[in-house]
Amino acid sequence: MEKHIDLSHKRCRSTGILPEELFSSKIIDGLELQKKMDENKELILNAAPFINHLYNFVRGSEFFALLCDGEGCILNVVGDEKILLEAAKLKMITGAYMDEAHIGTNAMSLVISERRPSQVSGKEHFINAYHKWTCSGAPIKDGNGKVIGIINLTGYIENVNPHTLGMVVAAANAIEKMIENNKYNLMIEICKRRLEATFDSISSGILTCDLLGNITTMNKQVAIMFGYDEREMKSMKIPDLVLNFHEIIDRIKSKGNFTDEDIYVNASTNKLQFTLTAYPIYGFDMKIEEITLVFYELKKSRKLAGRILSGQAIYTFDKIIGTDEKFKKIINYAKKIADSKSTILITGESGTGKEVFAQAIHNYSKRREEPFIAVNCGAIPRTLIESELFGYEGGAFTGAKKGGNVGKFEIAEGGTIFLDEIGEMPFDMQIRLLRVIEEGVINRIGSSKQINIDVRIMAATNKELKNEVESGNFRKDLYYRLNVLPLQLPPLREHREDIVELVTYYMKKTSKRLNKHSVNISQEYMNYLKYYNWPGNIRELENVIERIVNSEAIQMNLYNEQDENQKESIDLYVGYTLEQMEKHHITEVINEAYGNITLAAKILDIARSSLYRKIEKYNIDCPKIEH
Repeated sequence: MEKHIDLSHKRCRSTGILPEELFSSKIIDGLELQKKMDENKELILNAAPFINHLYNFVRGSEFFALLCDGEGCILNVVGDEKILLEAAKLKMITGAYMDEAHIGTNAMSLVISERRPSQVSGKEHFINAYHKWTCSGAPIKDGNGKVIGIINLTGYIENVNPHTLGMVVAAANAIEKMIENNKYNLMIEICKRRLEATFDSISSGILTCDLLGNITTMNKQVAIMFGYDEREMKSMKIPDLVLNFHEIIDRIKSKGNFTDEDIYVNASTNKLQFTLTAYPIYGFDMKIEEITLVFYELKKSRKLAGRILSGQAIYTFDKIIGTDEKFKKIINYAKKIADSKSTILITGESGTGKEVFAQAIHNYSKRREEPFIAVNCGAIPRTLIESELFGYEGGAFTGAKKGGNVGKFEIAEGGTIFLDEIGEMPFDMQIRLLRVIEEGVINRIGSSKQINIDVRIMAATNKELKNEVESGNFRKDLYYRLNVLPLQLPPLREHREDIVELVTYYMKKTSKRLNKHSVNISQEYMNYLKYYNWPGNIRELENVIERIVNSEAIQMNLYNEQDENQKESIDLYVGYTLEQMEKHHITEVINEAYGNITLAAKILDIARSSLYRKIEKYNIDCPKIEH
């Protein structure tokens, strides 16, 4: 037994904890739990997608994931049904403390005491009831190194592999970065008129210019992002760099800002896409004298979290690709119902573009200039979803903000609220939502005052809600209220004629985003793509195209250093299944990296833990693996 675990056991015995105990000696609920959840709201919301992503890697293998605060109090639990039931019997539930003083030695208690990732297996747990499990925990730290949370993955001993802890550590690091990025965005808003402070606080590309586009100041990062020498760039004008610059100026003059818009820049190597936020700098006469431009690297996760949640819908119908006659009828039907006040229920398999259609409907309606607020009902814990949707008054519960908090329905006033994964909404919340639809009013938590709202409601699910109604998980009256205007999106395999056009579109888009060459796909392989079943639909197709683009770029780099006779092309993969193609590509990259897994993972642009998992999945023979 390792020294730090042995010391923990000694402390447990000295404090009187018995191995036969089953439950944590500290479990909070009611208002005390509500206060705890509100105090950790930022952590919970930022961690939710990463915990779900981590759980998806092990779904069906009898694992459950926990999120705790820095004191070890459980804030969120997700996992497979069987092991969750066992955990519930041991009261490993929201509000239970998993620190050493209350439940003995486990991975979470060691994270608190050691302030580093820990894995505890079998009899290393002090409590006998936990001996059948292996727990892998990692700290979530703030910018000062303080542990503000813990992420933990627990499963039966026989199901855990050496890479489980690495997956947990990667998830914790991702959460830390997300929290850090959110703080940076907030700092930009606060410090937008103090250019020097902004330069010091973020690593994004920043410059200022006059209304003619002459650059007045710039940081080093913007030159690096655009690929120019600093001296060379200072002599340039913004209209030569940023396409449609004059439209940006007009927007700032009319609306006061230009926030989180995707633009193209004439970089030194290619036209690159960035996200741009621009602010006016006013003179003493309150006339605009200069513009501050802030450039961010364009990332999918940032788009979703930053742009859609901030109330902007970015997709329109002209961005939806499809010439199949049945698919075109669906688009035309969606356009016809865009201006209706009735609720829309969008159904379809995962990856069919339900949110894309919701945004397009909003942008086609008279509400297009108003907010579009997307809420993932499956990603928000039960204890927070009511306050998130409807807000609360100051003093509504212990720890509530003094001035209260505005809910998503109020934020969406005049516009659209999109309730994704509506089938995951708790049963008691379904009653409140039904009242909103029927009466058009909401009440904040802690207030009897009714607030009239004018909000278009759209909902989406990949579940069969009729079955959920029959099984008692979803209210029948709410189902009929939501299903006034049903919109069923077909899976990709039902409009295969659109696949060629989609491949062409994503090939061009991905090549430009990654600044890599497009790939000429052979007719044989295009036929394979066309008749593949696509269980992940358009989302899976986009991922496959990105893999192809990356593969082609890697081969070209290798070819530049080798003899003409050794040139390889993407036709190498003709006739392969997608899994065979992936296995072949991973094997080649590992061989080119001489077995160095760290280098191979970097080339493949995936985490080392993901690469190890794929090596195991495909049984790739790597006898000379180096780390």
